[in-house]
Amino acid sequence: MAKPTPIDEEIVLDPKRYIVSETDETGKITYCNDYFIEVCGYSKEELIGKPHSIIRHPDMPKVVFKLLWQTISSGKNINAVVKNLAKDGRYYWIFTEFEIRKDTDTGKIIGYHASRKKISKHVIEVIADLYKELLKIEQSDGVEASEKYLVQFLKDKGDEIEFADIMEEIHKFY
Repeated sequence: MAKPTPIDEEIVLDPKRYIVSETDETGKITYCNDYFIEVCGYSKEELIGKPHSIIRHPDMPKVVFKLLWQTISSGKNINAVVKNLAKDGRYYWIFTEFEIRKDTDTGKIIGYHASRKKISKHVIEVIADLYKELLKIEQSDGVEASEKYLVQFLKDKGDEIEFADIMEEIHKFY
């Protein structure tokens, strides 16, 4: 399935509704709620079994997903601000809470649950600027350089924190 061409039109989200999905341990979608389907514009059949990256917007820096996957693969929950791409090319910003799902018998990670909600315009402005800079660095110098920039950005805010706390910390600063 070809990725849609992004257009500069934001989808207005209902602040009272959550976009929910679940994936297996490799990131393939195993469940999505009706609001997820409504917002992204794909049918349930187009989503189930596909990589969650089907809705990844090209404005998202790779380093965000690199660090996100490192965190959840290690068994830690994480929150993140993400810009997604709908089937029709429009976009939507969300605050996502990623939770680990484990097998009750073995304790092995079997998947992830994600609940997403609308985020304030002010946080989007700050994050969008940061993500633009990270993306620019990735395109010229690679993901590792982008990660170094992100770590320094947080140090400049006065905190030594793990990536699992980054989005919460950014949200606090603004």
